[in-house]
Amino acid sequence: MEKRAEFNTALKNAMKEKNQIAVSTIRLIIAALKDRDISVREKNKGEGLDDAEILGMLQSMIKQRLESAKTYNEAGRDDLAEREEAEIEIIRSFMPKQLDEDEMTRVIEGLIAETGASDIKDMGKIMGVLKTKYAGQVDMARAGAIVRKKLA
Repeated sequence: MEKRAEFNTALKNAMKEKNQIAVSTIRLIIAALKDRDISVREKNKGEGLDDAEILGMLQSMIKQRLESAKTYNEAGRDDLAEREEAEIEIIRSFMPKQLDEDEMTRVIEGLIAETGASDIKDMGKIMGVLKTKYAGQVDMARAGAIVRKKLA
């Protein structure tokens, strides 16, 4: 199912279930998507975001919430941190299964062999392929560390 339709269906279900956190989180996702679609259209780059770009947007939303939850925990605001964590789980429900450390290492080793990467200068090439082929499945920070270690 296309991501946009998936969001709308999930919103309807959350409204029926009266799940306020899910409703507000999904509405935030839809609003962010519309905002990014408008900016893409203004730059004359087509009709809007494709599913891979939507997954990237969702990853950045998760990253923002992880940072906020950490800040709230440090400030002793566990109630706000829990809300952020609940939103993270809802956003993650729209993402494909994340690759674990071993799977990510195997994929990176395969990409290094496939692209002929030999040193750290080729890191961008590997990261670019990871970002497009494995959108939403890879934590890019962890992947970057693995690529750097393999190419060092």
